[in-house]
Amino acid sequence: MTEEENRRLPAYMRDAVQTGHVYGTLSYNRRSKCWTIKGEPCVTEMAKRLFPGSERKRGEARFTANRRIIGEVNWLMMRYPLEIAARDRALWEKSLAAAREHVLRREAAQKLPLRSSPPEGAFEGTLREFQKEGLSFLLANERTLLADEMGLGKTVQALACLAATGDMPALLVVPPHLMRNWEAETARFLRIDGKAPRVCVIRGLKPYALPEADVYIIHYLLLRGWKQALPQMGFRTVIFDEIQELRHAGTEKYSAASLLAESCERVIGLSGTPIYNRGAEIWNVINILDFHCLGDWESFTREWCDGYGNHIVRDPALLGGHLRREGLILRRTKQEVLSELPPKRKLVQEIDADDRVYRELMRPVIEMLGSLQTLHPDARERALLEERISTGERQATGVAKAPFVAAFVRALLDSDEKVLLFAHHHAVMDIYKKELAAYKPSFITGRESTAQKEASVLSFMEGRTNLCVISLRSAAGLNLQRASCVVFGELDWSPAVHSQAEDRAHRMGQQDSILCYYLVAPQGSDRDMQDALGLKVSQFVQLMGDRTPDMDSMQHAQRAAKMHIERMLAQYTQK
Repeated sequence: MTEEENRRLPAYMRDAVQTGHVYGTLSYNRRSKCWTIKGEPCVTEMAKRLFPGSERKRGEARFTANRRIIGEVNWLMMRYPLEIAARDRALWEKSLAAAREHVLRREAAQKLPLRSSPPEGAFEGTLREFQKEGLSFLLANERTLLADEMGLGKTVQALACLAATGDMPALLVVPPHLMRNWEAETARFLRIDGKAPRVCVIRGLKPYALPEADVYIIHYLLLRGWKQALPQMGFRTVIFDEIQELRHAGTEKYSAASLLAESCERVIGLSGTPIYNRGAEIWNVINILDFHCLGDWESFTREWCDGYGNHIVRDPALLGGHLRREGLILRRTKQEVLSELPPKRKLVQEIDADDRVYRELMRPVIEMLGSLQTLHPDARERALLEERISTGERQATGVAKAPFVAAFVRALLDSDEKVLLFAHHHAVMDIYKKELAAYKPSFITGRESTAQKEASVLSFMEGRTNLCVISLRSAAGLNLQRASCVVFGELDWSPAVHSQAEDRAHRMGQQDSILCYYLVAPQGSDRDMQDALGLKVSQFVQLMGDRTPDMDSMQHAQRAAKMHIERMLAQYTQK
């Protein structure tokens, strides 16, 4: 360490001079990954006061090798000199250097610009001011949780951080229904030498040789199979999207995530809902990011909660303040950044679909395409057949992606969002009803009586449910301004239909910024319908957009649907 660096360090982090009486020994237990002090009662008793959970037996104290704790042990050694075991001397110096680096980084973070932008050429897009603040925070804290509310662009900020640091190869750990979206967003926003990064999606539970890539993507359910393999692959960064998936310890998934995080230089967690039922779940989440930075579980619950093993945090505001000061969490709500948000934001989100279900439902549609080609019906019959083909394909698309739409909506509801979920086909809405039954949704599908429809509106507006499922063609005249999110599980050819649906929430009396999700599957009618609606496949552009396409809706919709049928027929003919 240079003289300048030593001068910048706080006193407790400087070299402990080993002179005079030695009170005991300091050694490292490689099996339990902890440091152990053995010595006179005065030093071990003091260590047990300083490090809750370090009690083991008389004359001995143990504590986790966390960089925050290492600094405090160094401070203890200034008062009570200890002899470091010869075999552990190099490891102690390395641990102390890491602790000092952390202290200096925390000091430097206070002097960093409040807002940062990723370097030109490495990132496609322009961040809003609050997102630039988020980027500065991520750059200053290499192990941290970005806990912004949903809809504020956590994905964009994390990718901007990756672009700014260049810490690749990186591994993205995401829920199954968001894998395709992360793959698309990574290719869209990141640039390496002017090109999109090489992206590899990991599949299957059994490890295999992976191709060379810049970014790898895996979902949580596969972590247990790759538990031993991933930490050996040299990832520099790991990003855990929806990290609340790891809020329960004791599982193979949690253990695999912990080993993975320990092997990486930079660990970022993303979650709009890091705490679910019990405040102490935050310990499990933060422990993945920075092992034992809040002490062990027993000491955390004893000091921060209502007692040993208790899961209820006694003073959540106090804990939140501590996490923020330590650079472990950043959270902004929509209300805090509302002045930077437009009244209505559109977000195109790519989700997965069940290929097997889609192929099965498309069989009769393919047969009708064959009839369209060979029978040459008259104009009226052709129009009817085209309508049946279009309807059949739209339903196949909607049914195939319906479980993934439900998973996406479930995440919104768990974040306490108030959701209007729009669809077109009854078969699709019936799947929503089954998949989301636990949330007691209300329904306005065109199958209800006037009294039932009014009861559904009242149930949502009075807060008896946070989910209302609505038919795209039954939205006229509804006033549902309690909603904070609008989700299109199915699309319509007409921009006006979507605009009308969005306006069910964005009405007089709505003070929030409404977020409108367009969920798009990779196959079927969604791609062409998305183009017809004037929606670019860009999370960033549409996140900040509030423009409705200006076009003759009815004529445009008919023309777009007909062109889609012609493209389907051309593809069928080529086969």
